[in-house]
Amino acid sequence: MTENRVRTNTDFSFVKRTVEVGGMTKQELIQQLNASAIRLNEFGDKLLHDEKFLISETKYCIETVEVTVHSLGFHKGANTAELYKRANEIGLRLCSMELGPFLRLAYTDQAEHTSHVQNQAPSGAVTIASAPLYKNDDFPKGFYLRRMDGELWLRGYTADVLHVWNPQDVFIFCVKG
Repeated sequence: MTENRVRTNTDFSFVKRTVEVGGMTKQELIQQLNASAIRLNEFGDKLLHDEKFLISETKYCIETVEVTVHSLGFHKGANTAELYKRANEIGLRLCSMELGPFLRLAYTDQAEHTSHVQNQAPSGAVTIASAPLYKNDDFPKGFYLRRMDGELWLRGYTADVLHVWNPQDVFIFCVKG
């Protein structure tokens, strides 16, 4: 994985990464997560084991951009649809669901954060912007990455269409191309 930190002006900065994805079976990926001591919550496990969670048989590289909700122009926060629309307008797109586990395996130097407020993204969490596997609000919408108590986590989350993300919340999008 390659990583570049870019600051375009005082309001917009981002981290750009190139991540290798695919080229293994789902079982091999799960074994690699276990061997790397990656922790999963119940929702992350549910996503990984769902029949709609697919992994490309062919390895490929994807360019990602890590941005805050504030950097996307939402100084008071925004819902998921607003974030995704704005990202699309500036040349970003949603990531495939399979990116989450591969990014977690590659991104091992994530900063440690332990605080959490109910019904909010945890401090230090990095949410992968992806289309949900199902529209049902009870099924996890996607993955987020977190480092807590010295352990790397690949966690799934739920959120309905009314959920407002805070300005400091961090998302990963893919670069169009």
